[in-house]
Amino acid sequence: MKPKTQKFTILHSNDMHGDFLAEVKEGSGELIGGLGLLSGYISKVREEEENVIYAIAGDMVQGSLIDAEYKGASTIELMNFLSPDVVTLGNHELDYGLPHLLFLEKVANFPIVNANLYMKKYGKRLMTPYVILNVGGFEVMFIGIITETTMDSIALDQLIETFVSIEDAAEEIGKICNAYRNHDIDLTVALTHIGFESDLELASLLKPEWGVDLIIGGHTHTVLEQPARVNDILVAQAGDGTNQIGRFDMIVDEKTNAITDWTWELVPINSNTATIDTALEEFLDGFQSKVDEKYNQIITRFSVKLTHPSREQETTLGNMVTDALAGSIETDVILIGSGAIRSKELGPVVTLGTLKACFPYDDSLSRFTITGKQLKDIFTHIMHPDNRDGEGEFFQVNDKVEAIYSDSETKLLSLSVNNLPVDDSQHYAITLQGYHVVNSKGNLGIALDDLKSIDNGKVVTTSAYQVLEEWLRVHPNIREVIDGRLVFV
Repeated sequence: MKPKTQKFTILHSNDMHGDFLAEVKEGSGELIGGLGLLSGYISKVREEEENVIYAIAGDMVQGSLIDAEYKGASTIELMNFLSPDVVTLGNHELDYGLPHLLFLEKVANFPIVNANLYMKKYGKRLMTPYVILNVGGFEVMFIGIITETTMDSIALDQLIETFVSIEDAAEEIGKICNAYRNHDIDLTVALTHIGFESDLELASLLKPEWGVDLIIGGHTHTVLEQPARVNDILVAQAGDGTNQIGRFDMIVDEKTNAITDWTWELVPINSNTATIDTALEEFLDGFQSKVDEKYNQIITRFSVKLTHPSREQETTLGNMVTDALAGSIETDVILIGSGAIRSKELGPVVTLGTLKACFPYDDSLSRFTITGKQLKDIFTHIMHPDNRDGEGEFFQVNDKVEAIYSDSETKLLSLSVNNLPVDDSQHYAITLQGYHVVNSKGNLGIALDDLKSIDNGKVVTTSAYQVLEEWLRVHPNIREVIDGRLVFV
């Protein structure tokens, strides 16, 4: 007989981004993070509690050499070891292309759900939209939702782009919940990868009759003290990487299909909270040893360690990347997406492996000639506060550029190139990654036709990574500082 109430423990991760290896905490010798400890903690909870669900809110892939070398297949195999009960897509799951994602889905031994990614010509969803888990005699539904920025990756394949669309998240959740109104769903969870602020907005749009109880999200790497509550829906996220995991302990009432009591904590994953899963570590070592053998050669040495602590600011590592690329290409301005730099620090010794892990996207670079007015419009767009909220696209720029932006007035105060104010009527060379060329309107605030209005643009390299690697090999002892390229007042 079905119990009147049931206790559940829901563990959740997001944006692991290939953070597979444990690290030693400076000054203490304590191990933190890594899949071995994470698996140990999940196994411990599964042994201690009866009704445990482990969910991953997207972006398992990218961010590590192991992932890049095997194009995500190694990551999915490692996730099979963790055995999540349900996963939703993140935008980076499409980094290797939509056809490859469909291959990775077949490698997975767990359900990957998404409700709002469609083959628009046929009105069909690309993925399984939801899963209903029977846990402790209760029915628990997870509905997957992905961010609209996924279309930026899909746009790189112009054929597939014409077939794919992202539909409204709230509408898709409503469709599924309405279809199961008469099915005895005890707990409904939206497993999203759209960003924390978007999760709050989504919660406000969901009708109470649909019965959504939780939103477990990702994408913005948000660290919370406690979940938010909007429209009587709990909204949680668990930072990024494997250094922590979110944990809900809750009581669900069978009669009302609602959460009657709950606690949540962001549990640190370290040698104090978990014991290493040695079987997973051995499996991981198999990938790591092959990668080490191939990528351990030293490319260069910096004078100091370079860092990239936040995507929404100028960083020394970002300055190195832009200066290196601009130094190899004749250009006035180069814009490199902060998200293309996947490591928080690099050096002083730089190996082929650490460089590839830091800058894994092997994108092209194209140079265009634009007017000073267009250049100002681009910087007005990319420096807007909306692009520094964790959900927008922020950029690193080369040392020829100095831009000052007023947050209070939301306008560009000044823009200089080569120590001279930008003249609206003069022409300037700007170099962009292929990803941002294809998505220029959304990422730069300029339509592709306008970007090509003076010249048609020129692909100056098909591999930004190769240019960066070769430049570093012949430029040792680099030192970068924060020198006010992008200033916010």
